[in-house]
Amino acid sequence: MKINEVEAQVGITKKNIRFYEEQGLLSPRRNSENGYRDYGEAEVTVLRQIKLMRKLGVPLEEIRRMQAGGTVGDGMRRHLVTLERDQRSLEQSIQLCQSLKDREERLEALDAAALLEEMEHLEQMGATFQDKQKQDLKPVRYVGAVVMALLTTAFMAATIVLMIWAFTVDPADAPPLPLMLVLIAIPAVIILGVLLALFQRIREIQKGEADDAKNY
Repeated sequence: MKINEVEAQVGITKKNIRFYEEQGLLSPRRNSENGYRDYGEAEVTVLRQIKLMRKLGVPLEEIRRMQAGGTVGDGMRRHLVTLERDQRSLEQSIQLCQSLKDREERLEALDAAALLEEMEHLEQMGATFQDKQKQDLKPVRYVGAVVMALLTTAFMAATIVLMIWAFTVDPADAPPLPLMLVLIAIPAVIILGVLLALFQRIREIQKGEADDAKNY
């Protein structure tokens, strides 16, 4: 089974499947004839197990322990400790937000330094507040991917237009028509590949699964 088939069957991106392989959570066989990875039902089962654990927020190290012989119950007991700590942190965030919702003042009048100091004190006590700064970078990722795709597409399209123009201006000195079609097809295929890559990149950014995995 190829990785594209596994991706469609399990619902995990190829990038994440490779990531789990790098982390030692998945070890597909190599095809002796071509050296490609050969996935079977065993790998599909393992990936479904990983997907289940990741949807529950279980860290990769904990999954690795389970794969090494630890029981699901032991892993869940350790994970529950983390979830309960996160729950307490969320409750503290809710309390702080509730204390702010009654303040009838503009943002520029807010004493952010005092509030940050209070939050740092709570963090020293074990609280963990949400940090949305990483999510602020998502639009930058979108812009970067789109700009590169547009530049490449524009360059290839200009190449096609230039070749067609040269062919129409001086047909006598132009390459034979079959060769001309091949020359035009090359940038056209590149444009198609770039657009498909852009679509895949946007899907990855939206899912954020690979970035989530790397946090562990």
